[in-house]
Amino acid sequence: MPPIVTPPEIERRHKVHESDNGSGRRPPTDKRTGGNGEGDSDNWNDRPQGRRGPRERLSQVRMGVFFGLFAVLMFFIAIVSAFFVTRASGHFDAYSKYVNEWLPTTIPSILWLNTAVLILSSASAEMARRSMFREEDVMDEWIGLSRRTSQRATAWLTLTLALGALFLAGQWVAWDQLAAQHVFFKSNPSSHFFYLITVAHAVHLFVGVGALIAALIGLRRSHQIASRQIFVDATVWYWHAMGLLWLFLFALLEFGQ
Repeated sequence: MPPIVTPPEIERRHKVHESDNGSGRRPPTDKRTGGNGEGDSDNWNDRPQGRRGPRERLSQVRMGVFFGLFAVLMFFIAIVSAFFVTRASGHFDAYSKYVNEWLPTTIPSILWLNTAVLILSSASAEMARRSMFREEDVMDEWIGLSRRTSQRATAWLTLTLALGALFLAGQWVAWDQLAAQHVFFKSNPSSHFFYLITVAHAVHLFVGVGALIAALIGLRRSHQIASRQIFVDATVWYWHAMGLLWLFLFALLEFGQ
């Protein structure tokens, strides 16, 4: 996870009042993780007391995202736990015969394609995140020479948005295929959990689509490179989490019934 980077002290002294776009902050780069292993002259400790720099803002936003994702994880753990309990449960009928009403639901084959699409979208999202922390381009954008980082990230995030929309459309097709086979939410316990799991994940991924749109707007309208980095970084980590979560849920639906 590349944090925000700062140039050497001698450069900061000359440019902090001339090239900081009015923010009074240093360029968002950090050579400790920029690929060259150097970090003794990043001067993070020179910031006035009580003032938050871009690195602190990024860390706080990431913590907020991770806490939110923890709540999402707990929600799906509850659903998966109920899945296994219901699958193993049954009852005795009037003839004292043990009956288990669980009938495995045949997973539509389009879910395999949807999974591949979501993996590709996660890869494009990561390309967008990494492009926002490419040191040489970040420095050029900081001093106003270009907006190459934002332009490159915009292209990758747009691709991610398109792939995310394609995944959601594919999920709708899967639900429609099951409905054509007369497999509905209340048909049996297995179909109940199939719809519950896939719809719940789709809702959370739709939130991610909204975050992608917000990040694209932020890339276009925000005047601070550090803010644009934070928009993209937080959105991409959420998107990665939804991708990993889907891989687990898909394996559960395909092999766990």
